[in-house]
Amino acid sequence: MTTLHAEHARAVLRLLLLLTHGQRQTAEDLLQETMLRAWRHLDSVPAEPEAARRWLLTVARRLVIDGARLRRGRPTEVHLVDMTWIPAGDDTTGSALASYAMRHALGRLSPAQRSLLSEVYLVGRSPEEVAGRLGLPIGTVKSRTHYALRALRSGLNAA
Repeated sequence: MTTLHAEHARAVLRLLLLLTHGQRQTAEDLLQETMLRAWRHLDSVPAEPEAARRWLLTVARRLVIDGARLRRGRPTEVHLVDMTWIPAGDDTTGSALASYAMRHALGRLSPAQRSLLSEVYLVGRSPEEVAGRLGLPIGTVKSRTHYALRALRSGLNAA
């Protein structure tokens, strides 16, 4: 096997470089596979040097053909693309429609209900803070918040 490699590896590599259009890494991989097949089927390799070279060149050529057939049968590979320029996932038609429905439902609430929901959910104040700011009992703020949310929910269901 060592003699076979020493005598024929250069010729096989030249053919493989030609068949792979100069892709050295691919040609070297195919040379290694050719020599591996020769080692596995050493009893099939002819003893005469010229016949052995023809056998190796035939194996190498068939490996290139098999590789081309495999690539043709697979879907083409896609290279990674910089996708940071694409808008965020929430910038879709669905979110635009949801935003429209929310604005429409909020528009159907009374100004007092909108103000109360805005204080609690948008500003982030606790019901105790809202009760202090509006001068209302905390139970009243909680119940009005509950009814405002119910009205908002029914407004969204209607939209």
